[in-house]
Amino acid sequence: MRKFIALIGIACVLSTSGRAQVTDDVKKSYTQPIPGSTLVYDMVAIPGGTFTMGSPANEKGRKTDEGPQHKVTIEPFWMGKMEVTWDLFDLFAFKNMEKEMANRTPGFDLAKTDAATRPSPPYVDMSFGMGRAGYPAINMTQYSAIHFCAWLYAKTGIFYRLPTEAEWEYACRAGTTTPYSFGADVKKLGEYAWYNGNSDGSYKQVGQKKPNPWGLHDMHGNVMEWTLDQYYPDYYAKKAKGEVKEPYAKVTELYPNAVRGGSWDDDPAVLRSAARVPSVASWKMLDPQAPKSEWWLTSASFVGFRVVRPAKKPSDEEIKAYYNPPLIEEY
Repeated sequence: MRKFIALIGIACVLSTSGRAQVTDDVKKSYTQPIPGSTLVYDMVAIPGGTFTMGSPANEKGRKTDEGPQHKVTIEPFWMGKMEVTWDLFDLFAFKNMEKEMANRTPGFDLAKTDAATRPSPPYVDMSFGMGRAGYPAINMTQYSAIHFCAWLYAKTGIFYRLPTEAEWEYACRAGTTTPYSFGADVKKLGEYAWYNGNSDGSYKQVGQKKPNPWGLHDMHGNVMEWTLDQYYPDYYAKKAKGEVKEPYAKVTELYPNAVRGGSWDDDPAVLRSAARVPSVASWKMLDPQAPKSEWWLTSASFVGFRVVRPAKKPSDEEIKAYYNPPLIEEY
């Protein structure tokens, strides 16, 4: 079993209950143990600051929804070093698997997650044979990813959620202003990302490419990542005019929602730090169920997610709101 307590620079200890107790120093990264299992999830400390969101008008590959550029102030938070893998997502999705793992690693009370809302069983292997152990979980809806975060909260006692679009871009840029976190030279993309030029038609195990300046892997490519936001093509324009002041666009409709980062199946332009992609109904095109699943996609083997933890824990009411997204009828 991995000895997370021995890792250098980790601000994490175990309480007698087996839950992770993390110091309030958001300057320190830490490793989150997953109680009742041998799994851990590395969290990278992201400093707060102000950055310019969006892309300049002359950036190659830019789309109009990336402008106008505007200043955004971000509070400190932690972000997953890697995309959430099947190893962890399966514990959430399959209660029997969580139970079996807990039986092998006693000390966790399964009653803590007994009431968790979990996905309906998928009718096919949602990895579609591309790989599972160590590979990013894919083909889940935003709704499903949010409920994973709720399960993780019940599991660890620590509040986790999806990043906002602004948090995601801020973390991806890692203090840079260039199209990619490593600069503007597309020839270097293969050192940092899996995309349609080097993926051979499938996603890859997480963390194989170089990280960005803040130590985050696969922010460019491998799989796109869900954010909390509803996607609006004119959202930046409204921000610039002062018509929108909220930290993110709350979801009120099934489509579209905002995904970021590009994937193994995308051209380099989609992997840029500022690139925005809206979800579409065709991502469920092959779902034979009626109504279609609120949990699984069938044609989005390029979509996954990673989680964040804000420095300031929300109130109980705010947490309840985060973890209870509207179940829209068309799911």
